Amino acid sequence: MSDFIKWTLEAIREEGSLMSWMEERRTEWTPLLASKLKFLLEGRAFILITDSERGWFEEYFLKNINKPTNARPVLPFFSLKALYPSFENIGSKEEVSLLLDMLSLAFPNGYVFFYIGKSAEKSSQIAKGKDDSYMWLFDEQAQNSFYLSSSDGALDIKLLSLFRLFDKSIDAALFAKVTL
Repeated sequence: MSDFIKWTLEAIREEGSLMSWMEERRTEWTPLLASKLKFLLEGRAFILITDSERGWFEEYFLKNINKPTNARPVLPFFSLKALYPSFENIGSKEEVSLLLDMLSLAFPNGYVFFYIGKSAEKSSQIAKGKDDSYMWLFDEQAQNSFYLSSSDGALDIKLLSLFRLFDKSIDAALFAKVTL
């Protein structure tokens, strides 16, 4: 793990001043990300869910995570909105259970919910209900989450910076530049 922590610090410093805020937070970020990257390396799909205000980020993330210019295999990142457009209308535990059954059939190697947004949003409950979810959670500290504040004036810039670090970390893990 220390190798990945060291690599993360170097990657943060390469990004310059826009990413300097992450130097202090890398010890929160790195172990959580390492545990989730292991799932990706095992072949699990990542199902992206965002709150209503972060729809733009979901689109950005999905367009850029598998850019044709990336020198790596296409990775299994999907939008829950694209897989099940009615997911925002889910209201009962039974409906959540049916959704999870469908996803288990669609992704036999397993899947991880990747939630980005406010903790108070109804859509966050789907990710919070699964133990191995990965979350960039606003306004709440929870297990398997990286805390951000929704009132931070630089939140959008931080999300874009986190995407770059996440993307670089995937490359480092895939090409054995780090040990997880």
